Amino acid sequence: MAGRAALLAILTLAVLASRTALPVDETRYLAVAWEMWQRGDFLVPFKNGEAYSHKPPLLFWLFHAGWAVFGVNDLWPRLLSPLLALATLAVTARIAAALWPDAPWRAEQSAWILLGCLVFAVFAEMVMFDMLLALCVSIGVLGLVTARRAPGRGFALLAVAIGGGVLAKGPAVLLHLLPAALLAPWWLGERTMRWRRWYAGIVLAVIGGAIIALAWAIPAGLRGGEDYRNAIFWGQTANRMIDSFAHQRPFWWYFALLPILAAPWILWLPFWRGLRSGSLLADPGGRLALTLTLVTLVAFSLVSGKQVHYLVPQFPAFALLVACALDRPQPAERPWLVIVALASIGGVVIGLPYVELPPAVSALRSVAPAWSAAFVALAVWLAWSPRPPERQVPLLAAASVLLVAAVHLAFVRPLSANYDVGPLARAIAELQAAGRPVANAGVYHAQYQFAGRLVTPIAELPTHEHAKRWVDAHPDGAIVLYFRPPFDPAPFGPRVTQPYRGRIAALFDSRAARAPLERAEAEAEPDTESAAQTKSRSRAPR
Repeated sequence: MAGRAALLAILTLAVLASRTALPVDETRYLAVAWEMWQRGDFLVPFKNGEAYSHKPPLLFWLFHAGWAVFGVNDLWPRLLSPLLALATLAVTARIAAALWPDAPWRAEQSAWILLGCLVFAVFAEMVMFDMLLALCVSIGVLGLVTARRAPGRGFALLAVAIGGGVLAKGPAVLLHLLPAALLAPWWLGERTMRWRRWYAGIVLAVIGGAIIALAWAIPAGLRGGEDYRNAIFWGQTANRMIDSFAHQRPFWWYFALLPILAAPWILWLPFWRGLRSGSLLADPGGRLALTLTLVTLVAFSLVSGKQVHYLVPQFPAFALLVACALDRPQPAERPWLVIVALASIGGVVIGLPYVELPPAVSALRSVAPAWSAAFVALAVWLAWSPRPPERQVPLLAAASVLLVAAVHLAFVRPLSANYDVGPLARAIAELQAAGRPVANAGVYHAQYQFAGRLVTPIAELPTHEHAKRWVDAHPDGAIVLYFRPPFDPAPFGPRVTQPYRGRIAALFDSRAARAPLERAEAEAEPDTESAAQTKSRSRAPR
């Protein structure tokens, strides 16, 4: 555990040194937590003055717990995901120990494999809900495994996992856990099991989880009003399941991304040899891992809305699958596909100064060629001598984590100015402190609220006509406008300009905004929530 914790610490330091919270998701969730804290209302989440129905409050409560101890700060929310990832690694190892008590080495292997999954390592550093949900799902899987020998304790764990998962990210936790719970006769393979009691325990666990979630949802629904109540009880889940208002993608989308989602293990020959051996189907743990990965993958593929991070809670099960595939002895060798991939990244670094890049990422031309040595060194480390698979596992995992850390320092850091909303947020805070109203042209993702510790909502002006009317009605106000390069708004006299996600954001006094407004574009980044927000927008009592 100490080695994995050290690697996570290295990765966390690299990410903290490379970037601030990213708009629009990370800054939005920080803004919601900040507004709840500022209001002293820990029941109904708010975003920019309006009830926020898109996410339950458990992650926000965890932010608040840290702020209650350390004061409001940027650091605690960004440390929380790595801590949750560390806890998920520990629970995954505990699941493996319970599944394979006669093969204790699989517990260590499972934790290393999970840490080495690129997607897991990346989202272990994101201020998002998926690592919290991954921990809840892992606890639920541990409950299922425990329930075959200790039903009371196992189904209690499952109930806590379901309730916590709903409070973390909604009923999606059931899609992660129920397939394995319902298909237990197949993966357990125990004819002596009393299946009526098993399914009764599942029903009681679901009811128990619902009670945990409803302990928040009922008072929050009463507090937030009818629109908010409808959204948290039905609208969000139904929209995502049936006709997602955002991220609509075809059925095969997740399968096409598997080479990236399951890297580096999907590039690892011992894993494929283990799958061909057929030992997975002969092992209850292998059958459980297959159920959790394949059945749930298909279930999520049938859902209209798809994002990479939706599958993060499945990676503990994938780690169990890979660990189980290493059942039989295999020869010592080198992971050549991974080695070639690492060396290729080093080659890309050397070639960057000679490649014409889009303006949004042109800063990558400044990446020092010396960074190629870091990626080549990782390749040489893995290629130094052939090793059997069980010895390759921690080395591959460490190389994967160090790769993500190096990518942040080499590639993300030069681009960080495009995602740091601090300068504009601080300028807005000064205007609000002086009593001046501020507006945002286009969809507003609350990206400036937490960075500027804003205490007043910003007016959201969806179209240019709305913006024109607003600046006429608020001559003492200021407005944020967005421009597509190469247009330069500087000659129009903005108070502040800064890069923003490949464009230029500029803060204008209302009196100076008319002329640049004709050249500006509404903030038109793909919005994951506005469609639903317009369907169920509510303003709860303060």
